[in-house]
Amino acid sequence: MEAVAAIFGLLFLLFVAAGVFVTVKAVKAAKRGVDRGVAQARRTVEDTTLRARQFTQPGVAGELAQLRLSLRTSMRATQDALHTGAEQDTSLTEALGLFERLSAHGHELDDELKRLEREPAKAGIAARLPELRERLERITHSAESLRWAARDRARQFADDDLAALGEQIDMEAGALRHWSKEPLEDRIEASGGASAAAGAGAPGGAAGTSSEEAAAGRKSWRAAEDETPAITARDPRTQPTYAWQKAPRTERTT
Repeated sequence: MEAVAAIFGLLFLLFVAAGVFVTVKAVKAAKRGVDRGVAQARRTVEDTTLRARQFTQPGVAGELAQLRLSLRTSMRATQDALHTGAEQDTSLTEALGLFERLSAHGHELDDELKRLEREPAKAGIAARLPELRERLERITHSAESLRWAARDRARQFADDDLAALGEQIDMEAGALRHWSKEPLEDRIEASGGASAAAGAGAPGGAAGTSSEEAAAGRKSWRAAEDETPAITARDPRTQPTYAWQKAPRTERTT
C-alpha cells in the first residue's frame, strides 16, 4: 500500500508540474502577444505624429520629422522583406545578420533625430541637417539594396519554378494527345502471311483456299475500317461535367 500511495503521489506531483509548466508557457505567450500589440500601436502613433509634423511644422522641425519617417519606413520594409524571404530561403540568413548590424546604425540615427526634435536651438540643428541627411541616405541605400536583392531572388526562383512547371505541363499535354495504333494494313498483311504459310504447308488445294480466306479477311478489315471511326464518340449523358461548363441547350419542339 505504501508503494501504491508513493506512485500516486509521484503522479500527482508530475501532473501539478505539467500544469504549472503549461500555465507559464501560456502566460509568456500571452505577454509576448500583448507586447507585440503595444509595440505596433506605439509605432503607429509615432508614424502618425511624424506625418502630422512633416506637413504642419515648417522649417527644421518638419524636416527632422521627414527624416525620421523616411528612415523608419525604409528599415521596416527591409525587415519585413528579409524575414518573409528567410522563411522559404535559408540563404538570406547572412543578409539578416547584415541587416541587424545596419539596424544598430539606424536606431542610433533615429535616437539622435529624436533628441534634436526637443532641442531649442534650431539654428544649430539647421547646420547639422546636411550631415544627418547624408547618414540617412547611406543607411536607407544599404537597406534598399538588401530589400531589392531579396525580392529579385524570390522573383527569380518563382520564374524558374514556373518555367519548369510549364515544361512539365507541355510534356504531359503532348503525352495525353499522343495515341499509337498499329496500322490496319500491317495487321492484314500479318494475318494474310500467317494464313498463307499455313496453306503452303497443307496438302492439295489448301493453299488456294487459304489465299481466298486471306483476301476475304482483307475485305472484312477494310470494311471495318470504313465503318468504324478511329475514336468512338462519347455518350454526352456519361461525360463528366465541370463547374465552368455551360449546360447544353435543349431543343424545344412544338
